[in-house]
This record gives sequence, structure tokens and C-alpha cells, in this order.
Amino acid sequence: MKPRLLTAAVSALCLALSGCAGAGSFGSSGNTVTIAMVSNSQMTDAQKLAKQFEAANPDIHLRFITLSENQARAKITASTAMGGGEFDVAMISNYETAQWAQNGWLVNLSDYTRKTPGYDENDFIPSLRKSLSYNGDMYSVPFYGESSFLMYRKDLLAQAGITLSPKPTWQEVADAAAKLDRPDLAGICLRGKPGWGEVLAPLNTVINTFGGRWFDEQWHPQLTSPETERAVQFYVDLVRAHGEPGAATSGFGECATQLAQGRVAMWYDATSAVSVLEDAEQSKVVGKIGYAPAPIAQQDHSGWLYTWALGIPVNSKHHDAAWRFISWMTDKAYLRTVGEQLGWERVPPGSRLSTYQMPEYQQASAAFGPLTLESIENANPDHPTVQPVPYTGVQFLAIPEFQDLGTRVSQQVSAAIAGQKSVHEALTQAQEYAEAVGKTYRENQ
Repeated sequence: MKPRLLTAAVSALCLALSGCAGAGSFGSSGNTVTIAMVSNSQMTDAQKLAKQFEAANPDIHLRFITLSENQARAKITASTAMGGGEFDVAMISNYETAQWAQNGWLVNLSDYTRKTPGYDENDFIPSLRKSLSYNGDMYSVPFYGESSFLMYRKDLLAQAGITLSPKPTWQEVADAAAKLDRPDLAGICLRGKPGWGEVLAPLNTVINTFGGRWFDEQWHPQLTSPETERAVQFYVDLVRAHGEPGAATSGFGECATQLAQGRVAMWYDATSAVSVLEDAEQSKVVGKIGYAPAPIAQQDHSGWLYTWALGIPVNSKHHDAAWRFISWMTDKAYLRTVGEQLGWERVPPGSRLSTYQMPEYQQASAAFGPLTLESIENANPDHPTVQPVPYTGVQFLAIPEFQDLGTRVSQQVSAAIAGQKSVHEALTQAQEYAEAVGKTYRENQ
């Protein structure tokens, strides 16, 4: 089924965010290229190095708008959908790219990549390149790519006599968390913060591997099915019993801090977290972290596939200048610059195959690099679940409605983590939200 533009929802979002089309405070003028991006560590590094781009391109001035993950998604979506033209470069993901390309919202970047000497579009990891393409052309290019894996304190597990399987099960992880948990140390950190890209990212992989799904093949919602409810109950029970304090408001950044500062023993999340955990300037546990594949229940692989990528909204007035910046930030030379100037552990991972052939990076990433690449290559968005489904995507559903549906469902799950309602109550409400979406798809079959 083709993606559909939810005009009313986008309009409402635009109004809620107080300014889309014509918002002068975010506009571009002259030779200024305005870039909207998420305030993660790799993006912060890009800003530090951006003066080098400006020195080499004196006709271009860069203006960065950095936002938290949830804010960035909302603002960029509203602006792009309403044709506001505030941003010349937008940081988006493999969730948005193909849908937005079909809607005509993005510039075809393959027209640029093929004319840029040495850029080498084919060097991108194939699964990422495919996820950012529409009709064979790329409409965004990856800054970094990720799957998910389990990160754990090797020393603490050894002291507790715990040995994880090469492919650990979720029950193993839960048992380990219970054994490691103590007053000054949480057994595990798991996201509980509302947001379709926050708590639902890890939780959806748990639902998938426990045999659950969001919809059956006829688009009937399955959020109250025994398999889905068992998965969500497991996740909520684990984080409530042995998770970090304030779990209902913890996202990627909060969990990264918890593990980096030695306050938790394990964390299941994005492979890109190594940029924080293995950086001596940010982490107290450098060299103490072990890495294992995403925990499983019924599947051989359960890791997600995600990439923060850069695209050009069609309503930008600076396409060529925007591409010059994007090609700088996603080129092989940039990755080497990060390694040489900031540290090889801070190289944006999971975007280019050639990254994993650099001797310096191979040495710096020996503990996590091969597993990161393997996890990305094993992620299967086309067949994410045990049972057949009508959608694609591992930690998200690649349908336009998921941005709103996922946010609503995540709020219910977060409320259950906070102890404000039972998992059954949360999923009963979530099922109603999903039914409204499923009904429109059934009617159009």
C-alpha cells in the first residue's frame, strides 16, 4: 500500500509547534545554509568540525538548528510537509525518506552523488542504501547507521559469575539484571521515555522476537494479542524491577549517561552508543564494556535498522550549497578527519563499508565494530516479525500514520512503566488507536 499524506495531522502538528511555513526565525537567506539536526554526540562533533567546511567554502555560511530527538522529528516533519522552506538540510531517517520521496518532498540526491568525484554512493552499506532509496535513487544519504545490541560491564558480570550466551536470550538478560541489581547499581537501563523513536525502538524489537506484531496481514491490530502483551509485560516488569531510576523519562541520552558513569550494569540500545561509551572524555567505563547481539526469544536476529541521514527539502532555495555541505559531512574524507582529529572511537559508525577497512578504525573498534556491521547486515525490515505482517520496518512501521500512532502508544507504555496503569490497560487503549489506523488500510485493500 502506498504511503499517504496525513494533511490534517501534519497541519495540527504545525500549529502545535508554533510556526512552520514562513517562520522567519528558522529561515535561510543569501548564502546561509540552515541545517536541522538531532543533538546527538556525532552531530555535535560535526558542528565542531564545520568551520573547516566554511574555510574551504567561503561562499557558504552554515547555521545549525539542533534539537532533541522528539523535537527534531516533529519540527522537521511539520516544516517539510507544509513546504515552509526553513531548512536547507534536514536530518531524517530511513523511516521518513522513501515516504517523503514518494510525496515529492525531497530532492533526488543520486543526481548529485553520481556527479561528485570520489563520493562513491556504492560504498554505503547496502541495507542502509536500500532503506534510503525510492525507485532506485537515494533521497537522503547516511551520516551514521546503526542496529541494536546489548552492552554490559564485563567486570561486573565476571564478578557475579555470569556468562552470557553468544546470542543471549531476553530471559538470560533478565536473570542477569536481577543478579547484578543493588542499591547503588541498576541491573539494566532500558528506554521508557515516550516517543515513537524512544521507548518503542527497543520495545518493538522485543515484541517482534516474542512473536508479537502490530497488525496481522489484514490490518487487524494485534496489540492485545497474547504474544504482544507478554512481550510488553516482560519489558515493563524488567525495567520496573531492575532498571534505572526514573525509567519512564529515560531515553537514549539518559541511558548513555547512566552506563558511561558506571551507574548501570547493562544497556540494550543502539550500536552507535559506542561513540559515548568508548570516549575517555565522556565515559568512566572505557574498555570495560562487552557487546553482544540484540537479545532474542524466538528469532535468530532481532536488532533494528536505523540511520540518521541528511536530505534536502525541495522547498530549500539552496540545493547546490546544501549538497556541498551534505557531501562533506558524509564523505569518506570526513570520517578520517573525525578519527584523526577527535579520536577513532568517535567516527560515525555504520554508514560506509570502507570505514571498516581503515586499519586505525579496525584497531579502535575491535570490541564492537565487527558486531555493529554484522548486526546492521542481519537486520531485516522486510520480514521483521515471527508471523507475517503487511508492513515493513523493525523498530517502526514504515507507514505515515506511525509517527502519530507510535507516539500515542508510547505514551501508554510509558505510563505503565511509571506505574500509572497496568500493561493490559495500556495495551487496550493502544489497540483502539491502532484500530483507527488499521480500519483505513482495510477499507483501501
